[in-house]
Amino acid sequence: MESTRLALREAMAQGERAAELARLLTAAEARIAEAESATAELQGLQERLSEAEERLQAAQAAEEKLRRDLAEQRYQAEVAKWKLSSVQVARWSRLGDAIRTGKSNPVRLARGLRGAAKPAKRPAAPKRQPIPQRAAGKSVPGAAFQATTSTRTVGGRSVKLKPFRVPTGPNTRPHLTVAVVAEPHAEALLRYEWRQTTGFTPKDFARVLAAEVPHLLLVESVTTGPWAEELAEPGEGLRALLAWCAERGIRTVFWHTGGEADRFAPAASLFEHVVTALPKSVSAWGAALASRDPEPGRRSPSFGLLPFAVQPRVHNPLPLAGDRFDRVLGLDELLPGHLSYPDVLTSYRWPKAVDCPPGTEAWRMAELAACGTPIVASRSAESARPAEPLPLGETPDTGADARRAHAALRQAYVSGTMSQKVDDLLDVVGLPSARATLNISVIMIDRGDLDHTLAQVAPQKGVVQLVLLSEAEDALKRAREVMPSGVEVVVRPADPELTTGTMLNRALDLCQGDLVAVMDAQDLYGEHYLADLARAFLFTTADIVGKAAYYAHLRDVAATVLRQPSAEYSYLPEVAGATLLARRAVLRSIGFADVSEGWDQVLMRQCRTDGVKVFSADRFGYVRLRDRDRWLLGSAQLVTYGPPEPHALA
Repeated sequence: MESTRLALREAMAQGERAAELARLLTAAEARIAEAESATAELQGLQERLSEAEERLQAAQAAEEKLRRDLAEQRYQAEVAKWKLSSVQVARWSRLGDAIRTGKSNPVRLARGLRGAAKPAKRPAAPKRQPIPQRAAGKSVPGAAFQATTSTRTVGGRSVKLKPFRVPTGPNTRPHLTVAVVAEPHAEALLRYEWRQTTGFTPKDFARVLAAEVPHLLLVESVTTGPWAEELAEPGEGLRALLAWCAERGIRTVFWHTGGEADRFAPAASLFEHVVTALPKSVSAWGAALASRDPEPGRRSPSFGLLPFAVQPRVHNPLPLAGDRFDRVLGLDELLPGHLSYPDVLTSYRWPKAVDCPPGTEAWRMAELAACGTPIVASRSAESARPAEPLPLGETPDTGADARRAHAALRQAYVSGTMSQKVDDLLDVVGLPSARATLNISVIMIDRGDLDHTLAQVAPQKGVVQLVLLSEAEDALKRAREVMPSGVEVVVRPADPELTTGTMLNRALDLCQGDLVAVMDAQDLYGEHYLADLARAFLFTTADIVGKAAYYAHLRDVAATVLRQPSAEYSYLPEVAGATLLARRAVLRSIGFADVSEGWDQVLMRQCRTDGVKVFSADRFGYVRLRDRDRWLLGSAQLVTYGPPEPHALA
């Protein structure tokens, strides 16, 4: 009886558990049904959201295209008006009007001819205005690339500075369009080399790139952003992008800038070309690509180098507003990890000098040097201490440090700019690498010492033509013997009856280089003078470059002086005529005044009247030599009693 009761109790307990399980199962099924319903509803919402985003992006792209077209039409209209105005104020046009209106009235004809003979100010040529951006709404990826912070903290002290404004253009090869997937550093190096399309994703690349079909696709080994997962493990988005490019004959390049080669090898093998910025990874890439068989229908990619290099548009000695921070900063102090790359470009220009520890990347030191910031030897154990002021007499403003910084800047550019590296890449992938050149024609008037005259111009780099005005009978022969092969030598007699301005105008008509330099035969020029001066055209918008800061040597007192040291790297009203380097078309439109003394001052006044930008470069490479000059001695800073070469010819 007791056993029956226990069995019954056990059966009742099992029944209760079965009922509870049934209830739980029913509840679970209900929740599953609700989840399925919610999932279906969410999928519908996601589809509608994706459709809305695509329509919005299409509308934004159409709006941007209309905005560009409108800006171009406005610019062309302004150009047409300017051409008409230029024709109307031209002397021959005004003479024609005077003859036409006064042909039946001699008095009116004489008055009209007299008025037409007077010089008339030509209207300034219109300039392309920035394309207006949308005032509000979702920001377009890659459209904004400016510094975001204006404060730095050193040793607990907060310092406010004015951020470096990253220029928006122009680009080096406007005939070339390139779609780029890159992180901010690489984007800053490449954005001025071509018309660059960025900001597309695996979902919208076909729509975005169709607006302006690129000639080349360049993909960096990015680790963040919408393409990071596609590169870590080749996904459908990457394959679809490469297939889209293959259908249109678009070259494809994978650029390795960081990370292990094996990690990116599966994705890189899908591209036509693979390049690396890291020479140490060449062997690893060779092994990684050799171990992989190409997919059916694909060839093994070619392999080469595309190292980081200075980009003149952003790595240049243009200073920040105000004085530099009077400290030697360690690299960690200067570049904390939270800074965006536009903020890094500001920091490069900020301190008096930077202490770079052993092992600092060569490209980082080159970028610092290109920004004109002195680099000092690492303080090792002392580098952990708070930054201290430089000892008196050892600031980078002193002559020796300034010369070393200038030499390092020159070396950073000589080792190769990004434009030169991109030339090599384009030659490899089979695209035209043509870009504007900076060839130089030099005008020199021989002052009676032809050997000294030729010694100043012969060592210069970038010269394609020498226009020499000399009375020496064998000037042409001697000049051809001294000048490098490939330099055209044109010799004309220096007519003493003509003014200096007239002779310069006649020589200017013979010039064929992109730039024209006027060098004074009585002064002293270093071998890097023209190369250093021409570099300014890579990072400024000036049409005339020269020196307002320069050294001078006065023989009567054996004094070397420095004029206007604060005038380096700035837009100024005027520069010294003996340091003139100008765009040939601009110089011909202005011309030289028919005077011998002060022709450069008249030219600078005309530049101010016409709105021609004039830029003062560095203080080095040129010395004004005079027997005596009281004005110069009184207005300049005494450097030393002795020869100028150790100070001026860095």
